[in-house]
Amino acid sequence: MTSIGRFILVGAPGSGKGTQSPAIVENFGVCHIATGDALRAAMAAGTEAGKAAKDAVNSGKLVSDDIVTKIVADAIEEPQCKGGFVLDGFPRTENQANILDKMLANKGQSIDKVVSIEVPKETLIERLSGRWIHKKSGRSYHTVFNPPKAAKVDDVTGEALEQRPDDKPETAVSRLATFDSDTKPVLSHYGALNKVVTIDGNRNMTTVACDVGRVLGAAIQTKSSSA
Repeated sequence: MTSIGRFILVGAPGSGKGTQSPAIVENFGVCHIATGDALRAAMAAGTEAGKAAKDAVNSGKLVSDDIVTKIVADAIEEPQCKGGFVLDGFPRTENQANILDKMLANKGQSIDKVVSIEVPKETLIERLSGRWIHKKSGRSYHTVFNPPKAAKVDDVTGEALEQRPDDKPETAVSRLATFDSDTKPVLSHYGALNKVVTIDGNRNMTTVACDVGRVLGAAIQTKSSSA
């Protein structure tokens, strides 16, 4: 089977990146490879790379770039990915991008397009830090998208809402700083190859999805024409 395209989807936490992948899969028939899902699947299946990852996790160590890339490489080889794939959350660093490129080059392949969903930092912080929960019931609110009737108070019981540590503004700032430091070199890497297209993610989900689809559709058409 000939691959219609090999794509990377990049977006900071809160950018809405995760909501775009299902539409890409449905519209273009490519498989979706999310690093976290692939890592958990490999560990559960007991693959060679999965065992190495599990050993690292159990030892309290970070899973190395080589192991993560091997897990992604194994996922790419699955039958459902022969028609093409979209990588979500990978490569996360320039080193991972280099390893990925070499791995694909060994098979006469390469990444076709990188779509970067950009959202202003202040908007990302607002999205990430707006969640409040009612601990007893698990009810979740968001100060912008699903606000309670009264600020920081549960609609049903009238009890105070709580904010998890991961949802606090200072945590959001830290997460975004890490994303920027890790991912900007990845975008520069593929930008030098003229493979990066930036999409304005500070709009409604449908509009963003249409733009992502347009970019990928054009990439597929270009690839088909030059084949």
